[in-house]
Amino acid sequence: MRIAQVAPLHESVPPRLYGGTERVVHYLTEELVRLGHAVTLFASGDSKTSARLEACCGEALRLDPRCQDSVVHHVLMLEKLFQRAHEFDIIHFHVDYLHFPLLRRYDVTSLTTFHWRLDLPDFKPIAAEFTELPVSSISLSQRRPLPGLNWVGNVYHGLSRDALPFTPGPGRYLAFLGRVSPEKGLDQAVEIALRTGRKLRIAAKINDFERDYFDEQIKPLLRSPQVEFLGEICEEEKADFLGNAEALLFPIQWPEPFGLVMIEAMACGTPVIAYPHGSVPEVLRHGVTGYIVDNTDGAVQAVNCLDQLDRRRCREEFETRFTSTHMAKSYLRVYRKLLQQKQSVRETGWKRSSKSRENIMSSPLPL
Repeated sequence: MRIAQVAPLHESVPPRLYGGTERVVHYLTEELVRLGHAVTLFASGDSKTSARLEACCGEALRLDPRCQDSVVHHVLMLEKLFQRAHEFDIIHFHVDYLHFPLLRRYDVTSLTTFHWRLDLPDFKPIAAEFTELPVSSISLSQRRPLPGLNWVGNVYHGLSRDALPFTPGPGRYLAFLGRVSPEKGLDQAVEIALRTGRKLRIAAKINDFERDYFDEQIKPLLRSPQVEFLGEICEEEKADFLGNAEALLFPIQWPEPFGLVMIEAMACGTPVIAYPHGSVPEVLRHGVTGYIVDNTDGAVQAVNCLDQLDRRRCREEFETRFTSTHMAKSYLRVYRKLLQQKQSVRETGWKRSSKSRENIMSSPLPL
């Protein structure tokens, strides 16, 4: 199958530091190539891939000080892509909805995977307009705000089986990995650590627009000797950071579309303590791969029950449900379904056209 993967340009594929969507695109692309498909990756020029790379900007935009408007680069990427659209059996988009108007004007088979929350009011007009375009979710909870979209699949994220090794534990600290944002609940993670007397290590990205939140709300919490702030870490550092943790704290305050860090922790054998928002009940198995709790009181109790969990069961759950092989094969099933539907529409149209021509030829000429 000739497949185009279209990635955001904010981070490289895979990202050097933080970047969940680009990391998922990387694992999906590599697995599709391994399975024998001809894949072209539209991404930033500093991406590394076994597929054919179509560089759409010199380097990842977030870390490029020369970039002032990322939309410009994405528009140019779409122009480059649609000039070559006829070369692909299917085009898989990971760039939200920017390409939707173009899909109505080109005869291509496409799939769009949403990687972000869909409960914001701004999405409703888009969803009401483009009801025919095939889209897929990364959790069933993600799609609930927009049930009228043309949902053709739900595919959970996956990682390479060898990306993060299993660590038998028992773990030396609690870990927080993610963004410094109010919805990620870092302040709650600090409270949980302080109340349980555990050390908390924080590996977190700070966006420029959230710098004030960090300075005003989070920085004062870091004065405790129990708390260590590391900043962003690269992929090579994750195995040690997550594998040596007693548990990952995931006290989110928003409808998380998936939460890649949960399966990264599970791959290491590290259980997760999370609040029950968004995808959490779909990804975690309470009492097996961690604990799903309602608040800090529940999280404190869960920390004191971590010795009841088997870290090997966490790894087994990852291997059973969340590998890149499982993800790629799930997407391939969706691709094939879309291609079959397209072929059926074309054949039906051809038959109707042929029948119309026969009727015309057999009708008597007008006098």
